[in-house]
Amino acid sequence: MINKSTLEFLTKLKENNDRDWFASNKKAFETEQKLAKTFFTSVGEQLGKIDSIERIQIFRIYRDVRFSKDKAPYKNHFSVGFTRTKPMLRGGYYLHIEPGGSFVGGGFWEPNAADLNRIRKEFEMDDEAIRTIIADETFKKFFGELKGEELKTAPKGFDKTHPAIDLIRKKQYLLTRNFSDKEVLAPNFQEEVLATFQAMRPFFDYMSEVLSTDLNGESIY
Repeated sequence: MINKSTLEFLTKLKENNDRDWFASNKKAFETEQKLAKTFFTSVGEQLGKIDSIERIQIFRIYRDVRFSKDKAPYKNHFSVGFTRTKPMLRGGYYLHIEPGGSFVGGGFWEPNAADLNRIRKEFEMDDEAIRTIIADETFKKFFGELKGEELKTAPKGFDKTHPAIDLIRKKQYLLTRNFSDKEVLAPNFQEEVLATFQAMRPFFDYMSEVLSTDLNGESIY
């Protein structure tokens, strides 16, 4: 479980996001970080039973402020990412714990140029399969809609009047489900996280098939 003390610490950190306060509360941070890591590790172990995961990355609390206007040195959340085993399995899972802002996410955050073009070409050729997935009641219940940043117009080489232009102009393909603090602290939170990850699988499996084949459906590996 996620402890109430973890959310309380993160709340205090948000209110006192400076190095002096953090240094004075380093022991409290280490305690809460350990608890969060234990939870993340448990989620990863259970996720590994239902999917093939090649990497678990528990993100550090320290922010990279070199190119940011926000110079607060610490993140106000604990988070972890789980990467599926490439090259055949694509997509990544993400879990974010933050007071008032916790969520489970997944998908394709920064697809490389080749993958993004391959996805767009697939949607240009046939968008029936992806439409079926995102219209499914389970998908809509967990995620609402397919999210992600998008271009204002068609990418170069694509027709702006194409019926699938709403999908083609996306730069990211993301799924998210928000959780209240009450839900995060509930005894069944881990089960809900895993159920949410499981609900991503039809989308992930379809995208993996797209990214591991050419436009003729032939394997590229």
